[in-house]
Amino acid sequence: MPQIYVDADACPVKPEILKVAERHGIKVTFVANSGLRPSRDPMVRNVIVSNAFDAADNWIAEHATNSDVVVTADVPLAVRCVAGGSLVCGPTGRVFDDTNIGMASAMRDLGAHLRETGESKGYNAAFSPKDRSRFLETFDRLCRRAKAAASGTGDQE
Repeated sequence: MPQIYVDADACPVKPEILKVAERHGIKVTFVANSGLRPSRDPMVRNVIVSNAFDAADNWIAEHATNSDVVVTADVPLAVRCVAGGSLVCGPTGRVFDDTNIGMASAMRDLGAHLRETGESKGYNAAFSPKDRSRFLETFDRLCRRAKAAASGTGDQE
């Protein structure tokens, strides 16, 4: 059975993740550097890692496997997880896969360069209800794909 791994620090869609995961019967692991609200649900696990740089990312990349679902806005983590065969999306519903991860990484690097040189202030758009809706749709689809891949029935969208 696939699992869901969430880069949980500042993740705005935790309730949506729990709702979809419960519907599909998939275990969820929230990984963070700081405290998480405890859950009594046996399908939910919280992992608190050290404050070391990229500790949460490293934990997720080491544990997520083929057909698992990863939720992260962190492009370098998405690169690692896609390379490992995981299904990856961001909290706005953006899917990261073999077809776009190279461009996503290049755009992230370009943005970092522009911020360093002062060409860009680096402001991100506010998280919107439209983002939440798009995430729910995308995340549900990835969960169905993960279950189909784990059961050997192929891609069922």
